[in-house]
Amino acid sequence: MKPITALFGGIAAIALSLSFIPSSQAAGLLQPVQANLPALQLDEHHVSVVIEDGYAITSIEQVFANSNAMDLEAIYSFPVPARAAVGEFTFWIDGKPVSGEVFEKAEARATYEAERQAGRDAALVEQDDYRTFDIAVSPVRAGQSVRIRLVYLQPTLVDTSIGRYVYPLEDGGVDEERLAFWSYDDAVQERFSFEMRFRSSWPIEEFRLPQHPQALIEKVSEDEWRVSMSSEANASAQSAERVSGEGSLPTTRHAPVHRLDEDIVVYWRQAEGLPAAVEMVTYKEDPAATGTFMMTITPGNELAPITEGRDWVFVLDLSGSMEGKYHSLVEGVRRGLNKLLPNDRFRLVLFNDRAWEVTPGYVPVNAETVARYTQALENTAPNSGTNLYAGLSRGMDGLDADRSSALVLVTDGVANVGLTEKQDFRDLLERQDTRLFTFVMGNSANRPLLEGMASISNGFAVNISNSDDIAGKLMEATSKLTHESLHDVRVDIDGVKVGDLAPSRIGSIYRGQQIILFGHYWGEGDADVTIRGQVSGQPVEWNTRFAFPATGLANPELERLWAFALIDDLQAELDYYGEGPDLEQAIVDLAVEYGLVTRHTSMLVLSEERFAELGIERRNRDRLAQEALAQQARATQAVKANRVDGQQPISQQSRASHGNGGGDLGPWMLTFLLLLWRPLGRVWNHARA
Repeated sequence: MKPITALFGGIAAIALSLSFIPSSQAAGLLQPVQANLPALQLDEHHVSVVIEDGYAITSIEQVFANSNAMDLEAIYSFPVPARAAVGEFTFWIDGKPVSGEVFEKAEARATYEAERQAGRDAALVEQDDYRTFDIAVSPVRAGQSVRIRLVYLQPTLVDTSIGRYVYPLEDGGVDEERLAFWSYDDAVQERFSFEMRFRSSWPIEEFRLPQHPQALIEKVSEDEWRVSMSSEANASAQSAERVSGEGSLPTTRHAPVHRLDEDIVVYWRQAEGLPAAVEMVTYKEDPAATGTFMMTITPGNELAPITEGRDWVFVLDLSGSMEGKYHSLVEGVRRGLNKLLPNDRFRLVLFNDRAWEVTPGYVPVNAETVARYTQALENTAPNSGTNLYAGLSRGMDGLDADRSSALVLVTDGVANVGLTEKQDFRDLLERQDTRLFTFVMGNSANRPLLEGMASISNGFAVNISNSDDIAGKLMEATSKLTHESLHDVRVDIDGVKVGDLAPSRIGSIYRGQQIILFGHYWGEGDADVTIRGQVSGQPVEWNTRFAFPATGLANPELERLWAFALIDDLQAELDYYGEGPDLEQAIVDLAVEYGLVTRHTSMLVLSEERFAELGIERRNRDRLAQEALAQQARATQAVKANRVDGQQPISQQSRASHGNGGGDLGPWMLTFLLLLWRPLGRVWNHARA
């Protein structure tokens, strides 16, 4: 199969399903374990985000009030973005903040239960599979408030010169048992704020929050922007509207100041014509120590467009969850097919608890075939479960090795019938040379499965929120499908000793994508850096040379980011290859050393006195203090430029953008998906109202 062979999946059905989620299904809330008790009232919710040096630090602080006449245990549940490392949970005990320490999961749970049963203050942070983090707090005193803080770190990516940050709040709604148990209350009663400080030496032309036009966006200087929202600002705006006769304030004194049912998505657009570049941030306490680096490579716009005809395979989810959405999907497919080129062909595959083909193999694109087979889709009703494996397998059958193909998979990846293990999908994808392109929609979508499938097949995955600018995300993805790609990518570093690289395998890079590489280094001095790969089967390479410094104290958070990237690699290997004890122990050792919550480790908070009595070393507390000092120092210093290839540029081309060859949504993509989005947006807005 030709290299462009694409598996383009997920967004349509997932967008559809999420658009019907009631606004009461929000996240980040503290609920009593005793199901018969009312939820704790969320009085305050404050978010602080700092983005600089290629990564974001997100801090969430919340205050809950227990109006019940008894002490109780409560559960705090919160979604965390992909590739975000949870490194701090702080619980206020007797008015003082106490941060947690990380232990192997079973050990942490046993200690928490012992403390809870003894009536002592304790909190426990556990990862709930891939969806959320669950935090147990005990006791929450009768008639009193509890304050908690969660902090996570994540690399920030720029794709086709557009950066994106997501603060996840909306529950994905795929776990019906969980939603039936928890009675979500998404209202902040007293105070809400969201503050972002963005610092970059690259010129930024504009910021955008597509679903939050009330946000205040301020350009502080040439290299710093601020974004803010608050309940106080909203109240002032409402008051002004009331005075002008254009609006009115709620009559009740207890109206919520904010609802936590919608993700906050922030975009920033870099200036046109910026160069390709290699940037590097390092942390090294002294010349003899092991250093940690994060290298960000932004390639030039050197991948050529593709103009040949293609085969299109639509693999459509017909399971029961599609009820009420399926006919809109069919109409989108019909209009999309009518936009294909005359020399294109298409197939239609449906799946629920089994899979079958609607078309007799590939059929030519014309008015008669489009009308006939979309009518066949209309005559079918959604029902039964989701056999994702069967649908994917049937779609892959019959792919023509002599033609470029795009396989459009419409699902959220939550397989519940037939083969469902990651190893099953790995084996399926390895049967032939198939590129997997998937959209991962929503905070509860099966990101590990879909992203892992994309990685194994040398494709890519795009995370999508209901609050995204959907047209923009389509422009971003389609520019990749319409251009050549760089495969078998590797980065070689000579002249300085490096090791412990993550990711261990880069795979493929598509138009506009960056490479982010973490690793350790020893010593100092100039290094030759070479990026190698293949385009259409032909080898290509880019070279540069720059120095690794002897010391660097500004970014201690890099150690956690490196550890989490390595853990991500190990977890993927564990998921797909099933080799257990050694890999699990390696994850546990890394997570305990660097204070990270994973599927195998948890974070335990006790009073400082109990930590001392139990002889628990406060390593994570000390690490947090070190990071806090570095963050305070950076805040008072000028923004630094992290580009290191200025003397020997990695490429003479400017970086890819939507103004230099991107932005073409293809012959049908925008029509297909925006058709689905618009009517569902009306349903969504009506439900929220």
